[in-house]
Amino acid sequence: MIEFIPAIDIIGGKCVRLTQGEYSSSTVYANNPLDMAMKFADAGCRRLHLVDLDGAKSNHIVNYKVLERIASRTNLIIDFGGGIKTSADAEIAFNSGASMITGGSIAVKNPDIFTEWINKYGPEKLILGADARNGKIAVQGWTDSSEIDIIPFITDYHSKGITQVISTDISQDGTLLGPSVQLYKDIQNAVQGMYVIASGGIGNIQHVKQLDEAKIPAVIVGKAIYEGKITFDEIEKLNVGNA
Repeated sequence: MIEFIPAIDIIGGKCVRLTQGEYSSSTVYANNPLDMAMKFADAGCRRLHLVDLDGAKSNHIVNYKVLERIASRTNLIIDFGGGIKTSADAEIAFNSGASMITGGSIAVKNPDIFTEWINKYGPEKLILGADARNGKIAVQGWTDSSEIDIIPFITDYHSKGITQVISTDISQDGTLLGPSVQLYKDIQNAVQGMYVIASGGIGNIQHVKQLDEAKIPAVIVGKAIYEGKITFDEIEKLNVGNA
């Protein structure tokens, strides 16, 4: 059964969602991220994907106090990303309660630092962020595209010990139109043993089931929850099936 991972994206200390990575499209869904995290925990979620969008834009961690509050008040396993550009940022994230940190832009622009973190903290504490637009890696909160092909990029880090990757097809993110199932199947087939976490485009529980049928291990869901397309009852039933 697929692992269901809810997402909380933070701007100005509030829960927001973007569409296709555009900051100008941000919508505030909740003023208190802790309340939302507690609802996810009550629905049986074991893990939370927490993204510091202010950090991603500012190139340094910003909303670590939100992370600290959620980590201290829930038992959720938190993977944290956004703005982790230096070893000091990584230390702040771990000291604030992150179980894992996600490196996207840093893994592209400063591979030596990201590799150093893999060796320092252990690969189980690092998640590779491999977000793509038209099959090419995108960075800096998706504001910049690169010419790096996604599968060789993931393969290279898998050879360095990374076992988990979060991949978002930016063209689908926030659209609720469905996930890029083929992209995730391609990654999984090309990189044996990688725990592929799909993200972007989930609009209803059927989309989650499509990924489950494709044997994708995990999925991150955000906007569909906040807009009531996936209910907390549905999340709870899915998590009961995983128990």
